[in-house]
Amino acid sequence: MNDLLAIDVISRFIHVATAIVMVGGTVFMRFVLMPAAAELSQAEHDQLRQRLLARWKRVVHGGIGMFIVSGFYNFVQALPKHKGDGLYHGLIGTKILLAFAIFFIASALVGRSATFEKMRQQRAKWMGLIVLLSAVIVGISGFVKVRGTVVKVEASKTVSNF
Repeated sequence: MNDLLAIDVISRFIHVATAIVMVGGTVFMRFVLMPAAAELSQAEHDQLRQRLLARWKRVVHGGIGMFIVSGFYNFVQALPKHKGDGLYHGLIGTKILLAFAIFFIASALVGRSATFEKMRQQRAKWMGLIVLLSAVIVGISGFVKVRGTVVKVEASKTVSNF
């Protein structure tokens, strides 16, 4: 039995729960809150956005931190099971790069830097991209999990081990 089973389960739970909160929150804001808020007067809309972003910023930054810590732990724990599995490493590498792209966009959208003001003016477009990239990551994650590990039988054959 794995001596780190409890930590493995907690790390996995934190990673998946963070994804649910972050992606779910983004979907809600993009497809429910933003259209409803567009019906407000400009002053009410600006006030709502300011209040919302003050709170959402903490969720985004905390979520990014939890993703990085739990993701790194989960990756390190999975490495021995996937030694020499090029497809696994390619997909996980793609997933990590997409995640960092999402972290950048999300941080720019909740930030105050003048550099990213044009992005914030197109918030709906960028939040839509976050949702799309998140869906790709979920697809990659699901495939990698269901695919299982690949066991090297001999130099010319590999067998998928579910």
